[in-house]
Amino acid sequence: MLPALAVLPILLLWHPEGKTAPPQPVTPIYDFQIVHVYPHDPDAFTQGLVFADGFLFESTGRNGKSSLRKIDLETGEVLKKCILPDEFFGEGLTQWEGNLIQLTWKSRIGFIYDRETFQKKGEFTYATEGWGITHDGVSLIMSDGSSLLRFLDPVTFQETRRLEVSDHGIPVQNLNELEFVRGEILANVWRTDAIARISPRSGEVLGWIDLSSLRAALGPVRQLDVVNGIAYDSKNDRIFVTGKLWPRLFEVTFKLRKP
Repeated sequence: MLPALAVLPILLLWHPEGKTAPPQPVTPIYDFQIVHVYPHDPDAFTQGLVFADGFLFESTGRNGKSSLRKIDLETGEVLKKCILPDEFFGEGLTQWEGNLIQLTWKSRIGFIYDRETFQKKGEFTYATEGWGITHDGVSLIMSDGSSLLRFLDPVTFQETRRLEVSDHGIPVQNLNELEFVRGEILANVWRTDAIARISPRSGEVLGWIDLSSLRAALGPVRQLDVVNGIAYDSKNDRIFVTGKLWPRLFEVTFKLRKP
């Protein structure tokens, strides 16, 4: 089920003078095509995903099981792993100038690691829950499960501006994992199998990517959670998606759905 789209089909609005208003515009919907399928650890509760230097980097969640991982894309093998203390629930992940930046959920603490060694270089705090994080080359962009995106200074981690995400005036709640792709912010929306394409200038949803039928490509599974995890290989223009506890990771392309 696509968020906001369940509301938007109310296309005829009652006019105060007893007339119906003109039909409202409908946000474009995109379907996906699978380019390649890769193995993924079915025990990984994926909360953040990054592609850098030919490898995947992943943040996994759940207290007592949260981790930071370096993964071989082709084999799914975990090449390096850092376990978080039990009190932390790992969340979003991004890279910045040779570092990995990992959020935690309710602890309101973020960690900074050296990308090569996983040595922890520092910490920072924030005033909300931590859900997803990415960057646009200038600012870090963070979600907290609401309809707001917060832009942070990558040096001080202080908030510089906020952006409310909406679809034709309707706030989009539960913004989760983020990735900056081709000038847009892509956001998983919790409790859905949808990705929102968001304008970083206006916050308007430019389109919805429907991944609901991607589950059929997983085969028999013993446990499964929602779609979560978007990574972008900017060098080769590849997009990867997966889900929490999913045994597969997919390279995908998107195509506008025909009416």
